[in-house]
Amino acid sequence: MAHALALATRGLGNTWPNPAVGCVIIRDGRVLGRGWTQPGGRPHAETMALAQAGNAARGATAYVTLEPCAHHGKTPPCAEALIAAGVARVVVALTDPDPRVSGRGIAMLQTAGIEVTQGVAEARARQQQRGFLTRITQGRPMLTLKLGSSFDGRIATASGESQWITGPEARRHVHALRLTHDAVMVGGGTARADRPALNVRGMGTVRQPVRIVVSSQKVLDMPPDGPEHGPLWQVSGEPAEFMAELGARGLTRVFCEGGGVLAAGLMRAGLVDQLIGYSAGLVLGGDARPGIASMGLQHLADAPRFRLVECRRIGPDVMHRWLRD
Repeated sequence: MAHALALATRGLGNTWPNPAVGCVIIRDGRVLGRGWTQPGGRPHAETMALAQAGNAARGATAYVTLEPCAHHGKTPPCAEALIAAGVARVVVALTDPDPRVSGRGIAMLQTAGIEVTQGVAEARARQQQRGFLTRITQGRPMLTLKLGSSFDGRIATASGESQWITGPEARRHVHALRLTHDAVMVGGGTARADRPALNVRGMGTVRQPVRIVVSSQKVLDMPPDGPEHGPLWQVSGEPAEFMAELGARGLTRVFCEGGGVLAAGLMRAGLVDQLIGYSAGLVLGGDARPGIASMGLQHLADAPRFRLVECRRIGPDVMHRWLRD
């Protein structure tokens, strides 16, 4: 299952609106086939692994990070494909809450006489699938808020100078994170002031994320759509409204890179699922610009709290990652 989960990470940011799933087919300790959900959401992981295994899949065990689908969409159900291939056992990390599946895939396998084991590495799979699960259960994508700041939490000098607070290693790491998200989002003020590209650079030929600008005013002079830039979407309204709109359009994972007013609004609305900070060893002082605008908090008990899950050095900076429980 650890192998299947590692394969599934290759699909993050590439498979929306479908989940990024991994599948490994094994018999007698030998890997016969492996696969992960392909760009655009199909073929599915099970289809890829079964094609690789061929007739050797008969009597084998399939490890799948998410319950095999049970409904007919643009492709036949993966549960049916596993049955037709003659696998003897299926090990599932996580059941699928999608109403079209939700236990039906497992039931199909069991009805066909296939042994099913559930809940293997479930906690890890649940975290990996957080974007898909959030869209299905809450109607919005998972949101990651990224901040690159000075030691004292500032993102620019009082005059607005911000390039560069963090080093090149941290900036490259940000591009790798963009690659694992469906979309990169900024506020209208940031878009107008910086004209950010919001694309993935230095990672070869990749499927570019959707670019999202949150603004009620028309945003001009952004780089055009094309192979080097993903499609540009503009949304407006209250955070809960535009996040629901993004979920309805199929997005599962959104990477927010500013600005401070947008970040504060998302925080106040309780929509930030993951914080990723890059802290640099310089101090800008109280007159510099904060990473998050005023939230109007009077009591510590009202402040959003997150749980530290990762902290490491990247070049001269420190990266720290926090999750909302």
